[in-house]
Amino acid sequence: MIIENKRVVVTGGASGIGKALCEAFHASGAKSIVVVDINYEDAKKTADSIGGLAIQANVAVEEEIQNVIEEANKFAGGIDIFCSNAGIIGVPGFMEASVEDWSNMWSVNVMSHIHAAKHVLPQMLERGEGYLVNTASAAGLLTQIGAAGYAVTKNAAVSFAEWIKITYGEKGIGVSCLCPQAVRTAMTAGGPGVAGVDGMLEPDVVAQDVLDAIKEEKFLILPHKEVAEYVKRKGNDRDRWILGMQRLQKQYEDFFASYEKDN
Repeated sequence: MIIENKRVVVTGGASGIGKALCEAFHASGAKSIVVVDINYEDAKKTADSIGGLAIQANVAVEEEIQNVIEEANKFAGGIDIFCSNAGIIGVPGFMEASVEDWSNMWSVNVMSHIHAAKHVLPQMLERGEGYLVNTASAAGLLTQIGAAGYAVTKNAAVSFAEWIKITYGEKGIGVSCLCPQAVRTAMTAGGPGVAGVDGMLEPDVVAQDVLDAIKEEKFLILPHKEVAEYVKRKGNDRDRWILGMQRLQKQYEDFFASYEKDN
């Protein structure tokens, strides 16, 4: 899809990858950009810097996503590209997470994509053209050491994006799924953790990869190129891959045991 003159919505647009996406779309000639975030103050700063519209919303709530789409339609007359980018790391571990913690992670990391697609697809299908970008994670293709909720919800996010592409791809709907490892955002402010094994990328680099994928209508966006090889190894021999991940898990446990002992 050509980005120039397109009407864009970006959730999680106040900072990190979302903010970088808004700036990249603006630089590429998008007609309008709606910046959505639960943090309205910073969303407005992003929007004001690019002549866009800021909307406060909790993406986990279906009615608030519906309101975003309605307000974006009023602002620009429609939506051509919807970037469902907001997400949370949630509570790490497994035993530590409550039912409420799981529900919160599921609502933000999975249901936000479902709400967006459900309510923006009708206008796109009517026009015969539209594009969805869903931010997941390399954890959705592989797994996340030390964080069951993140691993499971990001895996579901990838599966949902695949389903949308399979179901509506022949009806003019483009779909891309963003699956980075560590990116320099508020989420990684305390350090990249095991996700930083292949380095930490800047948000603007990731945003450019997203725009390139939209132009090429490429489904999987892998800013960390190593992830493609990991996915291949996993598919070729899952048992061997799991053994390798168990070794990584042991390294993770040993590191934190040593850290806690020294501190």
